[in-house]
Amino acid sequence: MKNDLKKIGIVVLAAGSSARLGEPKQLLSYQHKSLLDTTTDAAKKVAFGRVVVILGGNYEKIERHINHTGVKVVYNPDWEQGMSTSIRTGLQHVMQENKELDAVILTVCDQPLITGEVFAALVERAQSTGKDIIASAYSGTLGVPVLFSKYHFADLALLNGEQGAKKLLERYKDELASVPFEDGAVDIDTPEDYIKLINKNITK
Repeated sequence: MKNDLKKIGIVVLAAGSSARLGEPKQLLSYQHKSLLDTTTDAAKKVAFGRVVVILGGNYEKIERHINHTGVKVVYNPDWEQGMSTSIRTGLQHVMQENKELDAVILTVCDQPLITGEVFAALVERAQSTGKDIIASAYSGTLGVPVLFSKYHFADLALLNGEQGAKKLLERYKDELASVPFEDGAVDIDTPEDYIKLINKNITK
């Protein structure tokens, strides 16, 4: 049975304080764009609904530099309590924007090689397989970006503490399909990660 997904919201989880990096990773520049703008620009290409950016740490500094066109920026006052609070906040806001939402895609802001094609592949896979959860596959694991149909909104809302959506991928293996996104393994957590990314780009 195929999923007819017409209304899809995208939640960009960007509330972390980047403690290991020492500066807001959301604003790091790569190919003349901040990492956050790279993510939101890719998301806007396929969001059949609203793109919502969830901020927390360094909110005021980051909010000033975001390209707000086509995105809604939301502050999560509970961001220090863990990823689950940002998922709940994002889900609440995309559902407020559209009561008839068919699915939501959760993504992060520190995968510099994300593209609109990755988001589109998630949607296409959900439509063709009828599966309710579509995850990205890289480095032998499954992760974000990940699509959840409306049938799992309640599960997302019940996550707590540091729990991210990965717990649901393990619980609902039978309802899960994936799309390849090997570049998803490239993420930025430390200064060394960022230097490696920049050097890789220079040597291409």
